[in-house]
Amino acid sequence: MNIIVCMKQVPDTETKIKILPDATGIDAEGVKFVMNPYDEFAVEEALLIKEKFGGEVVIVCLGPDRSTEAIRTALAMGADRGVHLNDAAFEGSDSYVTAKLLAKAIGETEYDIILMGKQAVDNDNSQVYAALAEFLDIPHASVVTNLEMAEDGKSAVATREIEGGAKELIEIQLPAVIAATKGLNEPRYASLPGIMKAKRKEIKVLDLAAVGFEAGQVGTDGSKVKMSGFSLPPEREAGKTIEGEPEEQAAELVKLLREEAKVI
Repeated sequence: MNIIVCMKQVPDTETKIKILPDATGIDAEGVKFVMNPYDEFAVEEALLIKEKFGGEVVIVCLGPDRSTEAIRTALAMGADRGVHLNDAAFEGSDSYVTAKLLAKAIGETEYDIILMGKQAVDNDNSQVYAALAEFLDIPHASVVTNLEMAEDGKSAVATREIEGGAKELIEIQLPAVIAATKGLNEPRYASLPGIMKAKRKEIKVLDLAAVGFEAGQVGTDGSKVKMSGFSLPPEREAGKTIEGEPEEQAAELVKLLREEAKVI
C-alpha cells in the first residue's frame, strides 16, 4: 500500500514568539521548530498501516530549508522517503496555494491513502486537508480519532469527534484524505538506528520549476488570503485576591463579576 503523509514544520508551542518590527511575521531567530503535533499522529498511523499491509510511506512537506529537519524526524520514525517543496517563491502561501502545491506533488505519485494532521498549530486554519481532497477529487474525513482499514485495503471506517462530545462513524472509499487528531494513536519515538538510517533516505526537492507553476500562482501573489499584520495578545492583568470570611468573599466575588467582568 502506498501511503502519503503531508507534514508541516511549525514553531514549538513552548517557544517564545517575537514579532518582526514591521509586523509582517514572526522573528524566526532563536525559535525552535518541530513537526506539527497533529502530523505526528498521521505519521504514526501511516507506519501502523504499512506494518499491516506493507508498502511505502512518503512524507510530503512544504517549507523552507529548515523543514528538512522535520522530514528527517519522520524518516527516523520509519517513513521511507521524503518530498520537499522548497522554493523562496512558495513563502507566504495560504491554505489554498499550499493545498494546490501538495496536490501537484502528490499527483505525480501512486497512492492509496493520504494522512495529515487536522490543522497546523501555527496558523490553525484547518483548511488544507479539505482543499487537498478537492484538488485531487477524492473524499476526506477530518478530526479522526480511530481508523479501521478494510482487509482488502480499498476502504476504511473513520471515527470522528463531533460537537457535544459525540462520535461519528464514516465508511470511506480509498483513496481518501484522512485528517488526524489527538487520540488516534500514540506516536513512537525515533530510535537511534532509525535516526542513522534516516540520514541515508532520499528527500526529493521540488522547486517552482519542478511543480510547473509560475511565480504569480504561488506565495502571497497566488494566495486568496493575505496577512495584513501580526501582533501579540495583550498581557494578562494581575489577578485579584479577595480577603475576608467566606460569606464576604462570595458577596465581593459576585459584585466583581457583575460590575467589572460583566459576565453576570
